[in-house]
Amino acid sequence: MPEIIFSGPGGRLEGRYHTQPNADAPAALILHPHPAYGGTMNNKVVHRLYYCFHRIGFAVLRFNFRGIGRSQGKSDSHDDGSGELADAAAALDYLQACNPNSKQCWVAGFSYGAWIGMQLLMRRPEVKGFVAVAPPANQFDFSFLAPCPASGIIINGSDDSISAPDKILELVSKLKKQGGIEVVHKVIDATGHFFDGDGMVQLEHSVAEYIYARFAPPQS
Repeated sequence: MPEIIFSGPGGRLEGRYHTQPNADAPAALILHPHPAYGGTMNNKVVHRLYYCFHRIGFAVLRFNFRGIGRSQGKSDSHDDGSGELADAAAALDYLQACNPNSKQCWVAGFSYGAWIGMQLLMRRPEVKGFVAVAPPANQFDFSFLAPCPASGIIINGSDDSISAPDKILELVSKLKKQGGIEVVHKVIDATGHFFDGDGMVQLEHSVAEYIYARFAPPQS
């Protein structure tokens, strides 16, 4: 697995990066859950998202936020996440520098990573798609998505006890009222925050199905 170290605003950041043979392949950045609760780039949901994007044909990068693993710097995740957002922006810069001919750039995140990813989405107009898995709408403010600048998919488990399904539904309802974008919402039944058991297979299937639909050629 290609291990990389790249420069971030608080020091060196540790990541994993898989490229594609075609120079114009789309690119995706994957963001991990809350560092204060053991979140790393090796989280199993992050790992599945990473390889799902790569199998579809994306050049893909996942990395550890500051203070996690071999990434340098002090975590800001207990505060407003500004440090992690700056790290994510640096990671996106690195990914784009590695793929200057890429025609599509996506951001995906799990839990806290989904919150950081959606903030990054607002700041980087070149990002054309997103995957937000179990966004913690009951814990963090998503009102900055006004309007949401890109289409994407939000996925959560029906039995999630950490990212409250009712608050995620409220978020989706607000986003769906905005013109010019399409937000797909997928609820996976009988699974919790970490998509244990068959939930992980269903999560990967839902992500792949959505991405393929976005890249499918128009019907004649």
